Amino acid sequence: MPVYEYTALNTAGKKLKGIIEADSLTAARQKIRQAGDYPVDIKETIPKARTKGGKGFQLPQFGKRVKQQEIHVATRQLATLLGAGIPLIPALNGLLEQTTNSALRTIIAQIKDGVNEGNSLTSALSEHPRLFSRIYVNMVQAGEASGSLDVVLERLAEFGENQQALKSRITAAMIYPIFMALVGMGVLFMLITFIVPSITKVFEGTKQALPLPTIFLIKLSSLLASYWWLLLLFIAAGVVAVRYGLSQPAGRRFWDRMKLTLPGLSDLNIKIASARFGRTLSSMLHAGVPLFTSLGIAKNILNNVILGEVLEEAAVELEKGKSLSQILRGSKWFTPMLVQMIAVGEQSGALEKMLEKAAESYEKEIESKILALTSMIEPIMILTMGLVVSFIVISILLPIFEMNQLIR
Repeated sequence: MPVYEYTALNTAGKKLKGIIEADSLTAARQKIRQAGDYPVDIKETIPKARTKGGKGFQLPQFGKRVKQQEIHVATRQLATLLGAGIPLIPALNGLLEQTTNSALRTIIAQIKDGVNEGNSLTSALSEHPRLFSRIYVNMVQAGEASGSLDVVLERLAEFGENQQALKSRITAAMIYPIFMALVGMGVLFMLITFIVPSITKVFEGTKQALPLPTIFLIKLSSLLASYWWLLLLFIAAGVVAVRYGLSQPAGRRFWDRMKLTLPGLSDLNIKIASARFGRTLSSMLHAGVPLFTSLGIAKNILNNVILGEVLEEAAVELEKGKSLSQILRGSKWFTPMLVQMIAVGEQSGALEKMLEKAAESYEKEIESKILALTSMIEPIMILTMGLVVSFIVISILLPIFEMNQLIR
């Protein structure tokens, strides 16, 4: 059934916006009037694009984005409705009424439409891969198969919120140093490009031989004042070159390996990957997704080619009868604590619980390490700024001192 977005006026003359399902534009207009409102504008949001196999919908392209946080909230709300014993279709209707984002409401309406036509929730969700990841779809599929969809959706909401919280903490910790670095570079650029030339003009009329630091400062200031646009162009070209290099297999592999071997940051990156791996695998095993399938999905969550290859090999070895702990013990990219906890989980039959505990432990370590790193960055930046400003001041004062000595 097509989905329409409409604008209408109620009896008080207030403008209303919403979406409605109807067989046709005329039927949509009639539904709005039956609700006591006067339709002003109605348009079909996204017509369903059927494939030869009769499958689903295209992802709507709206100006308003659907944030991952909204997906987590909607997932938790749907889990609550299903946990209260409400059937899936009425639960989706209830979710539709609670959602304020028009783009997300349209997608939910299309999912409900697909379920109404006899498709599974898994099939309806899989038509929107940009919003619902493989881990999301596979966990829902496991929940439908086991009859515990509400529990799985609750677990999905927790998993998404934990991942979002970790990402937010990392981002928040990095905002201040990045802001300080940008402000510092901007101040230095303005100082060297515009302030220094007006001061160094004093030395132009003198026949005095200038000190090397002063000559370097004058040359640098003249270069930046005349060719600042070339510097910006060079930076932009560098960004484009890096992005292109990372889009190539060899470049991506080099970058991913460097993240795991770079002194000072390798330990942090490995622990971030371990936390994601533990949290993802725990959530999927708890939902009833087989370990082999979970490993195939987890490698995409890690977003690292090197670690992805390790998990691919692990999946192959798993089929040969080896345990996951035995396989990962031979890799240097997974920490001994994680491997040990996996081994304990395999022996006790509580692998998902051990993985969850490992993820929680690593997330706490990650937060403390990031706070420690950012606390070190601040004094380093202040020291660097102080040294650069000191160089500028000394370069300006040196010829002045020499001129005073000549006068004496």
